[in-house]
Amino acid sequence: EEVSVIALCDGERGLLLASSQDHKRALDGDRGLNTGGMGAYSPAPVLTEALERTVVQRVVQPTLDGMAAEGRACRGVLYVGLMMVDGEPHVLEYNCRFGDPETQALMVRLRSDLAQLSMEVARGQLETTTLEWDARASICVVMAADGYPGHYETGHVIEGVDVASA
Repeated sequence: EEVSVIALCDGERGLLLASSQDHKRALDGDRGLNTGGMGAYSPAPVLTEALERTVVQRVVQPTLDGMAAEGRACRGVLYVGLMMVDGEPHVLEYNCRFGDPETQALMVRLRSDLAQLSMEVARGQLETTTLEWDARASICVVMAADGYPGHYETGHVIEGVDVASA
């Protein structure tokens, strides 16, 4: 089972955001081609508090330490895509960006000031930072063109946005 871990990093340490998990398949019922993500939810039940600590100790912090040792300190966002195998995290990918669509599910739960957090990241001051989260779960659904991720037409006008926002 895949899970996404996203950390704000100040050059020395990583502060994990709440857990999230995306849905990769294009169709309902876990059918269809793999995509970049057709939706996401947060929190991800597979990532318990104990497992989060393990991920920080065995994946995130060693990654940040290694980058710093090479003169490439990570100051910004570190996304780690993990595959959980028998309760153990295995790294699938790293990105230095927020995950998409996972971040959409996370941001509606974040109660801390993202601008202030960004300043603390830039100044290397995450040491005493804590994050506040809405305890409720969140979900986002991606709207994609018919046929995605295979052949699909582009250039169509999206209608009904005013109705959807009401």
